[in-house]
Amino acid sequence: MRIGVLTGGGDCPGLNAVIRAVVRKGIKAHGWEIVGFRNGWQGPIENLTKSIDLADVEEILTRGGTILGSSRTNPYKVEGGVDAIRETIAENQVDAIIAIGGEDTLGVAKRLTDDGIGVVGVPKTIDNDLGATDYTFGFDTAVHIATEAIDRLRTTAESHHRALVVEVMGRHAGWIALHSGLAGGANVILVPERPFSVDKVVEHVERRFESEFAPIIVVAEGAIPEGGAEVLHSGERDAFGHVRLGGVGQWLAEEIADRTGKESRAAVLGHIQRGGTPTAYDRVLATRFGLHAVDAVAAGDFGTMVALRGTDIVRVKLSEATAELKTVPTERYEEAEVFFGA
Repeated sequence: MRIGVLTGGGDCPGLNAVIRAVVRKGIKAHGWEIVGFRNGWQGPIENLTKSIDLADVEEILTRGGTILGSSRTNPYKVEGGVDAIRETIAENQVDAIIAIGGEDTLGVAKRLTDDGIGVVGVPKTIDNDLGATDYTFGFDTAVHIATEAIDRLRTTAESHHRALVVEVMGRHAGWIALHSGLAGGANVILVPERPFSVDKVVEHVERRFESEFAPIIVVAEGAIPEGGAEVLHSGERDAFGHVRLGGVGQWLAEEIADRTGKESRAAVLGHIQRGGTPTAYDRVLATRFGLHAVDAVAAGDFGTMVALRGTDIVRVKLSEATAELKTVPTERYEEAEVFFGA
């Protein structure tokens, strides 16, 4: 058999660990040939391929990013895209595709399965917002990076008696904000799932200053003030209809400064959260996902995604995984609120 593998959407730590696991088990356990498609779904559309053998994955476990490249290409938005994928698969004699990605990449995988192309999905996103799996790889690393940044920013905030707003990623789900905020001891955590009151944020900030400590506010990029809207970095939409968010941290820092008269600064972590070496947890999870994805292909169980349930790796339908985003439930946010404030 010849198996194709691709990485789509935003990059994240752990992608190479999945590729490594797929290649090693595919070759050693089954004698398969592995074909890498470059740049996400653009690869099979434009026949951008790369043969991958054991030597190619020997030293990629610790590397961030992806050796195959990635993109936000949507075959269903490209004229003749699906037919081009069929032609590429036939030309390269590929029997199945392992697609590593988030809601958009796996949404395409689900549609391609419906159209008769054999695909197995692997859940990837630093936002941890993909349904049907307890965790996605990349999330742990992103939280670790954000927490370390909060720890570092706290010392400079205390030195200069400033309010410091830390903007983290999270378009529709506040998992990174919640976990890094809790781990970093933030005084306010703002998530997209719950519109926030600027007045209440200011109250927390003022009480923190009264106690002679500097306030730390962690805000997800998709958080929305009450009666307001998302802060856009750009109104342009990608192939999946997403606008580019960014700027709520700076906006909130200015609001705090105007209302309190206290010095306030914003730090936007942005793509720092995506880069660099994956944590040990993400390396192990990504490796396990890759191994089980090979098992799914070997069993001909297409239209499925490997998922983490408790400590077990199971298979779920791609339709279940992409049905809706996994957002922070109200009880999780309310559970954490006891730690907020001064």
